[in-house]
Amino acid sequence: MVLGLVSAAAAQGAMEGAAKVIRLKGSARYTIGNFVWQPIKVGDVLRAGTIVQTSADGESYVDLVLGDGKAAIPQPAVYRTGIADSMGSATMSFRPTSEQNVVRIWGDGALGINKLTAFQTGAEMVTETQLDLKRGRITGNVKKLSAASKYEVKFPNGVAGIRGTLFDIQAMGIVKVYIGSMVVAWVDPKTQNVTTQTVIGGQAYDATINQISMLSIESIGELERLSATLLMPQVLPTSTTLASDRTVVGMSPVGANPASLPTAVSQLPNESEGAGFTFGTIPGPVGAGP
Repeated sequence: MVLGLVSAAAAQGAMEGAAKVIRLKGSARYTIGNFVWQPIKVGDVLRAGTIVQTSADGESYVDLVLGDGKAAIPQPAVYRTGIADSMGSATMSFRPTSEQNVVRIWGDGALGINKLTAFQTGAEMVTETQLDLKRGRITGNVKKLSAASKYEVKFPNGVAGIRGTLFDIQAMGIVKVYIGSMVVAWVDPKTQNVTTQTVIGGQAYDATINQISMLSIESIGELERLSATLLMPQVLPTSTTLASDRTVVGMSPVGANPASLPTAVSQLPNESEGAGFTFGTIPGPVGAGP
């Protein structure tokens, strides 16, 4: 009875979280289940029940911070002539930490955000995250979770329970763990037999053949790079003190009029720009829409 009352109180006090788009390359779209698609933009806040789909272009991706609809957005560095430290100012508005849950949806992928909740028990924050990888591949960084918290990723014929880790999952049933661990349950589509396997850091698991192997050097290198990319803003080195066009400005021995100095601003390209993108078909009921 006591446990039931605690569970009921927790359910009543649960807060609905959100996912925020912090990076976008190429094109992506989302639907809230009515098959009416809307284009995704950096800064969009997505709620549970949303399905995100990236374009068929293999170079496209979307980065989401899960559970924090107010997450800061990485800003591109801008050099302003005459302001020596302007290249470093962009990092001030975005301070990524290991306390963020970030997931990248790669090109030609589809991910359902089924559940994002949190509630305070008094001793700790308990969160529940449920994702549904319908197509393609995702890479994610999961913060350290409390003992009662859950982070699950469903995919066709299987589900992965994840503890604080850096992971990579393909919908076909291949998972990789760089740091941390996950438990994978896989249902053989032919025999309906269920296989459960624990995968730890440094291992890859192919659920279709129930085989564990060590991560290759190439996979380790890729996951190492992604571990930095998912949490760090994409800016230029702060040591640069020259304008992008390396303009030479003549100065009088007595002094120049500041108004005569160049004021042009050079900005990095917006990686969300693009046109002519196409989207693949999402398997299952979601595929009812184009």
